[in-house]
Amino acid sequence: DVNESKLDLDIDWSDVFKHAQAVSKTNPFWNELSASNPFVHDIAASNRNENNKYLSIFKGKPYLFSKVSSNRDSLASSGDELDIDCLLRKPSARRSGRSKSVSDFLDIVDNRRFNPRKKITPQKTIVSDMTWLQNDREAYKTAWLSHRQLTRSCLDLEAMSRSPGWAQTQATDIHVVCKLNHEGGSVQLPDSNINIHVPVGHVSPGEFQEVGLKAILNPPSLFNNELCSTVSPLIELTLSNLDTREAIFLEVKVAAKVKNDPLSQVMSDIVCFFSFNKEGPFRKVENCYTYQDTIQVKLTDLSHVMYAVIAIQANKIQPPATNVWDYVHRTVSVGIYGPKYIHPSFTAVFTVFGHNYIPGKLTICDIKKGGKNMPPVVFQLWGKHTFLLEKPQDLNISLVSCDPDFEVKMEDQNKNIKEEELKTGEMVRQHFLFSMLGCREIHFFVFLVQIKDLKSSQVTQFHVTTPDPAPKLSGIINRPKCLQNHKEIKSVPLLLIPTVKYPKFQDKTLSVNTYGVALKTVLRQNKIDYLLEYFKGDTIALLGEDKVKAIGQAKVKEWYVGVLRRKIGLVHCKNIKVISKEQAMDTTDSELTTRNLVEQIALPFKKLTYIYSVVLSTVSESVYDWRALAEVLGYSHMSLDDFNEAHADKESERIAHVVKRMKEDCHANKKKRLFLYELIVALLKIDCQGLVARLTQDTIILTSAVKLGKYWRELAEKLARLTKQQIEAYEVPHQGKNGAVALEMMWKPAYDFLYTWAAHYGDSYRDVLQDLQSTLDKMKNPVTKHWRELTGTLILVNCMEVLRASAFSKMEEEE
Repeated sequence: DVNESKLDLDIDWSDVFKHAQAVSKTNPFWNELSASNPFVHDIAASNRNENNKYLSIFKGKPYLFSKVSSNRDSLASSGDELDIDCLLRKPSARRSGRSKSVSDFLDIVDNRRFNPRKKITPQKTIVSDMTWLQNDREAYKTAWLSHRQLTRSCLDLEAMSRSPGWAQTQATDIHVVCKLNHEGGSVQLPDSNINIHVPVGHVSPGEFQEVGLKAILNPPSLFNNELCSTVSPLIELTLSNLDTREAIFLEVKVAAKVKNDPLSQVMSDIVCFFSFNKEGPFRKVENCYTYQDTIQVKLTDLSHVMYAVIAIQANKIQPPATNVWDYVHRTVSVGIYGPKYIHPSFTAVFTVFGHNYIPGKLTICDIKKGGKNMPPVVFQLWGKHTFLLEKPQDLNISLVSCDPDFEVKMEDQNKNIKEEELKTGEMVRQHFLFSMLGCREIHFFVFLVQIKDLKSSQVTQFHVTTPDPAPKLSGIINRPKCLQNHKEIKSVPLLLIPTVKYPKFQDKTLSVNTYGVALKTVLRQNKIDYLLEYFKGDTIALLGEDKVKAIGQAKVKEWYVGVLRRKIGLVHCKNIKVISKEQAMDTTDSELTTRNLVEQIALPFKKLTYIYSVVLSTVSESVYDWRALAEVLGYSHMSLDDFNEAHADKESERIAHVVKRMKEDCHANKKKRLFLYELIVALLKIDCQGLVARLTQDTIILTSAVKLGKYWRELAEKLARLTKQQIEAYEVPHQGKNGAVALEMMWKPAYDFLYTWAAHYGDSYRDVLQDLQSTLDKMKNPVTKHWRELTGTLILVNCMEVLRASAFSKMEEEE
């Protein structure tokens, strides 16, 4: 792939592999690695992907957003096109078919986000030291096998098609690397309250500092005893430049707070231990400032690699106290992890952390299936909970399914965690095996997590919702015949090409189960987009029972999505009486076809701002049949002869060619055709709802940033409680020569903030849209009073289920 080759050239690996030629003569594995399964390339790619994955997830000064690209993309707002600086996006993680794992194929079906190929040159990352591999045969062999086990799906493909949750075996390593200049800034570890603050003047003008942060979940055991208890993970801090003028500051919000009584205040304190080595020795840092559960540590003695851990330390234990826990309010964090997709039998892992950092992914190494140990698997975070635990004690854990279709295995229904395990400060895991009863269709469900003490008194409880079941693999993975007798074959390349059959869109009347009878007449003198008008007694079809929170004429209200007289819109919940389909007398006025539904819910995209190159790349990387897309776009006459040689090799290039063709036709007839609107309608007609959701979120974030302008500061305060300093940090990279951000450039820090904020939601696009709508509605002068497209996209995401149920035949999917 040309783009991947270019990306490899952008990163300087010369220091790591400068002896490659010499190594090839002495190491017998070198040629095999480069020929069939290049370990060096995979290491480089994994480091690059992992380091860049979270570059934008921090609240402080995002230096990377200040890069100016020589390549400029068009910011198109349906009718107009403006030439602006290219916005930074994450590099594409798509790999060749040869190196895809089963989880990659599942991501394809789930329309995983793929990012633009046109990108800014990535920052130079801090490269791991791999010189120990260069002249050691056994080292190469061990590292290659270990890395392959973590990054390839080495299980039986037929077994994985039955239990796809077991096939997610990617290497995970949560860390962040950011490059800062002499103006300093802040770096935050993703999904945590661990920050590094680099002051102005830390390095000389013209020089740069690469700051790396990593959390090691199990802190050193020597700090967990009667007098001391760790309340943070072990934090690894890396610096590239030691020619510094100023110290840096580590800020951590910890899982404990010293009690307010005089004895506790005197006898205990939150302290920081520091070392240049992971194993120690550690020394206590004196330059610390503590406020409640937050500590800020001034680090003056700097090195390329440093380690720090925060702990509660007592001078001595004075009765009636028995250990340091008696002097603090200690919180315990619990994470529930499981496979990315559920299947008829799966394991959920209950994990207790001795700190408040709960990673989004966790590598599980002690899974057993059929009495055999499984390879390490990466589990996703399903839910988390934090509660106050006054003292270390034995705890009883139970998981109870709230769905009669699923049950927890009898011997796994109750598990115990010992007091001594909590005192160690390390992760404690308990496995719970779920299984489905009968042969019903698999679906997501909710289960209850209960934590009790040995006296059966409830300590806390919370509910967790599982993810959706895995997509069918029948059309995605076809096992090659050469692998059927895999025991006799040492190595066979997996040339698996995904083939996705898109369902055929059916234009027919919507199937509606719930209706509402209007209790009053609502007619508005000033019409409001996306709000229905109706007379008392009208029967309104309700497209689902989910409610939307949005501003009306003046106040924020709760609304149903309804259909009346062939128009889709919102109806105030208090103005209707909900009835069943059988109770509805006359539903003629509330009928709507699936074609009209698609055309109406896509209307907001006629007025949303988008970046063409981003849309093009995302669509071309996420759609897998150019003929299906061409047909719904009105190009059913196209054939392979219409593609030139440059576009005929890969499916993604054919998709891009079709999209470009449609873009040109739309611009040739701007008065009647709008590119983004027609594209969204087409994607809905081939049931690419995941892709539509992501395009919706991206365009809403960009459009909101443009609409807000300087008022983004008020939004940031309300949405994420950013301080004045954090807001200024977002604006610094975009300041002009006068030290201020021009009004026409104010959308840039607004976009940086919104993109960072939305990333914390993961795939919960509906929550992103609703939370953004609710916060915008609460502003002093809400832009949502006159800009209603965000409300329109909420209608879209709430109509997806009824659209899929009515427009696509289940019989066809099963075939």
